[in-house]
Amino acid sequence: MLSLLAAAALVGFAVVDSVPHEASHFTQGLSFSGGTLLETTGLYGESGLYVYDAGFKVRDSLRLEERYFGEGSVALGRDAFWLTWKAKKAFKVDLGTMRVKASYKIPTEGWGLTFCAGTLLLSDGTSEIFKVEPADFRFVGSFKVLDGNREIGRLNELECVDGLLYANIWQSDSIAVIIPQTGRVKGYLDLSEKARAVRVRDRKSEVLNGVAFDGKFLWVTGKFWPWIYKLELIPK
Repeated sequence: MLSLLAAAALVGFAVVDSVPHEASHFTQGLSFSGGTLLETTGLYGESGLYVYDAGFKVRDSLRLEERYFGEGSVALGRDAFWLTWKAKKAFKVDLGTMRVKASYKIPTEGWGLTFCAGTLLLSDGTSEIFKVEPADFRFVGSFKVLDGNREIGRLNELECVDGLLYANIWQSDSIAVIIPQTGRVKGYLDLSEKARAVRVRDRKSEVLNGVAFDGKFLWVTGKFWPWIYKLELIPK
């Protein structure tokens, strides 16, 4: 639930559809590549990358070694970049062969990842967003996320939507809408009502985590959620 101290306004949305989601998936990353949905999941020994077909059925998959806890990801062309949590390592996966083609050392934990305005943006669970060069996964800058004068921490899964950065706030069931050029929060999507309803129906369901944009609609899910929800954003 959003803090009453939040200065930025709520962003309107309507749930217009839903599709089944594998409830055993500890979702860490969700993104579209063209019309193809990509998901990465976490937990040691369970971390996977899943490519879905047009009917939202798993078409292909890849597992990480047991020593890695998978985190956020993003598809870029024929490749996907995939973060790990505490290992300070990221991978590049060829989506055609579903094989790891490169790995990178990173200076932070990996949480969320997206591609926005020519650069990768990465979160590490704090209020800081890092800019990463796609060619070699080199960290080239960062910015703090602020709502008024308050830093917004626990930033997790990321998605770029029409030039704005959408960020799950871990354990809040809310998504911050951020202006990446300034780091300022423009608004929030408050999904606490929907998240509560999911957890009432399925007690194994955990926090909201997973946001993807298909060019028109936003798709959201959570850890161990049995559904992915399709949202229409309502402009003011």
